Amino acid sequence: MAPTHVLRCCQRGLAWIPVIFIALVVCWSYYAYVVELCIFTIPSIGEQIVYLIFFHLSFVMFVWSYWKTIFTKPANPSKEFCLPKAEKERYEKEERPESQQEILWRAASSLPLYTRTGAGAIRYCDRCQVIKPDRCHHCSACDMCVLKMDHHCPWVNNCVGFSNYKFFILFLAYSLVYCLFIAATVLQYFIKFWTNELTDTPAKFHVLFLFFVAAMFCISILSLFSYHLWLVGKNRSTIEAFRAPVFRTGSDKNGFSLGFRKNIAQVFGDQKKYWLLPVFTRKDSREETKPKPLKPGRWSDVPHPTGQHRRGAGHSDTAVRAQ
Repeated sequence: MAPTHVLRCCQRGLAWIPVIFIALVVCWSYYAYVVELCIFTIPSIGEQIVYLIFFHLSFVMFVWSYWKTIFTKPANPSKEFCLPKAEKERYEKEERPESQQEILWRAASSLPLYTRTGAGAIRYCDRCQVIKPDRCHHCSACDMCVLKMDHHCPWVNNCVGFSNYKFFILFLAYSLVYCLFIAATVLQYFIKFWTNELTDTPAKFHVLFLFFVAAMFCISILSLFSYHLWLVGKNRSTIEAFRAPVFRTGSDKNGFSLGFRKNIAQVFGDQKKYWLLPVFTRKDSREETKPKPLKPGRWSDVPHPTGQHRRGAGHSDTAVRAQ
């Protein structure tokens, strides 16, 4: 037990290395821009003031959204998705997969579930011992089931999902703005130092390196940010983009798409005044797991994986639209 505990502690400590690296780069960029560029290099006081105001605005929004992405705890399935004690004991004692599925189907009959495994079975996590809600997946790094899991991001040492996906998008947006602003305002002084128009000073290294770092991060962040904006417009997660969710009619990569405007609201909320702020404005997680309206027919008529019909499912397509 002791070696395992030590190993886990080491893994948790090492997981913070990417975050510490980003923090160090950001701290250095702050010093290089504010001190070496604005104070020691730019001669015009008016230019200094304008640059510092806009720099600090982008810096604050970047750090705020990054902080929220890192320290917002991933949302987990509620207790209603846990098996009752008696059913759980029966499930653990049962060795036949068919009998285990019977237990899961009975327990899931009153739950708002629309997706299943590729084989048509109830999605169940043996590690967390919970019936997986739609769009929920188990993260091996966090060792928990995460609602609407998108991916585990080592750069924030956290799972990106229902509770912090908006923060992650804003983190990408403001980091892109931060890097673009630095690259754009440093460029003229980068050229002057590069062509020796300005005399060599200790600020030269910081200005030259600051431009290269900002430009490099701009290119890498832009591609990632564009991809996630595309996912938001389609109301898909990264996992769903690679593996389409399975509904009663089969797999459907657009199964959760509600139209562009509603898809945006699924992530950023209905109040547009909060869209650019890293504050939680999302609806209940159940709102995000409702698929688009399906063809007429009751979920209780869906064939059971064992060849029988599911009983008492209680979720009709009309109910899906009305909820």
